Amino acid sequence: MIAVAEAGFRAIAPDYRGYGLSDPPPEPDKASFKDLVADLLSLLDALAIQKAFVIGKDFGAVVAYLFALFHPHRVCGVITMGVPYLPINASISSTADHLPEGFYVARWQQPGRAEADFGRFDNKTVVRNVYTLFSRSEIPIARENQEIMDLVDSSTPLPPWFSEEDLANYGSLYQNSGFQTALKVPYRCKSETYNITNEKVEVPALFIMGEKDYVIKIPGMEDYIRSDRMKAFVPKVETVFVPEGSHFVQEQFPQQVNHLILNFLQKNA
Repeated sequence: MIAVAEAGFRAIAPDYRGYGLSDPPPEPDKASFKDLVADLLSLLDALAIQKAFVIGKDFGAVVAYLFALFHPHRVCGVITMGVPYLPINASISSTADHLPEGFYVARWQQPGRAEADFGRFDNKTVVRNVYTLFSRSEIPIARENQEIMDLVDSSTPLPPWFSEEDLANYGSLYQNSGFQTALKVPYRCKSETYNITNEKVEVPALFIMGEKDYVIKIPGMEDYIRSDRMKAFVPKVETVFVPEGSHFVQEQFPQQVNHLILNFLQKNA
């Protein structure tokens, strides 16, 4: 945000409902991606912003592209990291059918399972484990009688680009929100439907992907990303790979990612 603001852009980073400092929704079990899209529209309206670039990381990419599909006249361009545009009828969640039962997405889709797993630890430890797991290049998959949190040894050091201060800050945010909404959206929204007839995103787009991101190893994902198949849905997308980048490429290589973002913004503003 600082790099974008210093370049003369206005940077806005809301916490999704039930995340960070945002209050949990009144009925967390009914939270949906459409809620997040509606929140973004309301935010732009409240700030009298007619058009904006939308940037999303991980499942935020889904929100960014849904916003561009529902409200194309309000979007200048889309930047996503870690997760490419996927057709509406497909999702990373649907790939659980092609992975073992212990695939973390499949596990977290089961009501109560992640809650019991996370509940054995304080929030800070859960966040530590998530960062450790998802910064690896292997897909997090537990054995039959093992939980996802048990994939991380307590003695494993944090990634060098993620400090104890970062961990303390992130962990404290979940004191307010908990993990209920974070598990519902995105993991338990598989049945959500959208009344979208045209899936083509016509605005300019940038997709940033770490070469060491575990997502690329999800069955079919690498072929989809490296081929031109995404351009059938996002004709103006440019894909950039960061050679040593993990799933947290923006935290791992902030200067490089900032440079890519700023170039895109300046070219398409």
